[in-house]
Amino acid sequence: MTLIDEAKQGNIPPQVHKVAEKEGIEPEIVRKYVAEGVITIPKNVRRETSPKGVGKCMSVKVNANIGTSRDFVDVEDEVKKAETAVRYGADSIMDLSTGGDLDSTRKRLMEAVDVPFGTVPIYQAASSQKTVVDMTSDDIINAVRKHAEDGVDFVTIHAGVNQNALQRLRKGERVMDVVSRGGSFTIAWMIYNEQENPLYSEFDYLIEIAREYDMTLSLGDGMRPGCIHDASDNAKFMEFITLGELVKEARNSNVQTFVEGPGHVAADEVQLSVKSMKQLCHEAPLYLLGPLVTDIAPGYDHITGAIGGTIAGMSGADFLCMTTPAEHLALPTTEDIREGAIITKIAAHAADLTRQGQREKARQTDLHMAQARHDLDWEKQFDIAIDSEKPASIRQSRKTGSDACSMCGELCALKIVQNALKGNTK
Repeated sequence: MTLIDEAKQGNIPPQVHKVAEKEGIEPEIVRKYVAEGVITIPKNVRRETSPKGVGKCMSVKVNANIGTSRDFVDVEDEVKKAETAVRYGADSIMDLSTGGDLDSTRKRLMEAVDVPFGTVPIYQAASSQKTVVDMTSDDIINAVRKHAEDGVDFVTIHAGVNQNALQRLRKGERVMDVVSRGGSFTIAWMIYNEQENPLYSEFDYLIEIAREYDMTLSLGDGMRPGCIHDASDNAKFMEFITLGELVKEARNSNVQTFVEGPGHVAADEVQLSVKSMKQLCHEAPLYLLGPLVTDIAPGYDHITGAIGGTIAGMSGADFLCMTTPAEHLALPTTEDIREGAIITKIAAHAADLTRQGQREKARQTDLHMAQARHDLDWEKQFDIAIDSEKPASIRQSRKTGSDACSMCGELCALKIVQNALKGNTK
């Protein structure tokens, strides 16, 4: 049985109990929402993981993309990146490898981490041929099955990129066309072969594969906007509508789903995008790349993504795919991954401060930090901080004779007022 099968029968399996305990929510509530498809706990039956709940009443989760490219194949470096991402707050890892032995790379990465693990099978299908348009529909579907058999917990499937969406793209006025790599593979294949996307036309078969392994289908946003100009256009909304239809098909077979979203979106359109996707996709857990709220910050897109991620999380997004300082520029380094994980974790927590089911728990954490700051308890502050290493390093590098920080020393506002309240003004 799939997890949804069990939840619908009233059972509360171990991963539901563990998620409920982590999130501070009653197990019965988690079971109910899993049964409805508004909480997803991605876990392939062939793999043991530390379960993570994504969706309604859950804390906002963070995903880290890692993987080789054809220009740089160093599997052990990617393992280090995956371990670093998890260490600094990533709740899941996706392997986007396109270079080297993809099977052995995937196996090595899955062995290195115990969090939910995702892939994009069409990358492997494309690697089996000279060009992406030479793939067969069997290549594409068989890659999905191969990843399911290998124990992958969730796979990105660009099933919403169909002929209808392609028509909207051709009629539109996009500057960046298609920036999703999997989406571009699919578009190119459809145009060259003059056929419908097999991930859409054979979606029933994909559901059978996913059900067999209880693998989650992450319904990919192949038409996501790649710049502010292209946000909120017809191609994107056409894909939303299709993804909503596919969510219902998967739920009818008790298969778990995410829905993926944009992309580059101006700050005042983020809420529109999130609420539209939630409405059109029947409140399925929403997984966003960013969104990045401006196009003019290369080198700092982990920050533009965090700004958008906070707004998105406040608006109902459930899962943030981190960006790094290398976004749009290069394959990220381990330090880029570390920085991206921390910045995105901050965005997720900022969103949790506003979210149903997590607001009080998140605010209690901030309250503990405020109390530690009031008491000038530095070790407690470092312990509570999302990143304990950097603040400790900064404080140690600029020492002061005061128990306050070196910015104020004995002119610390906290110390002055505390002394005044105690009647000691000297």
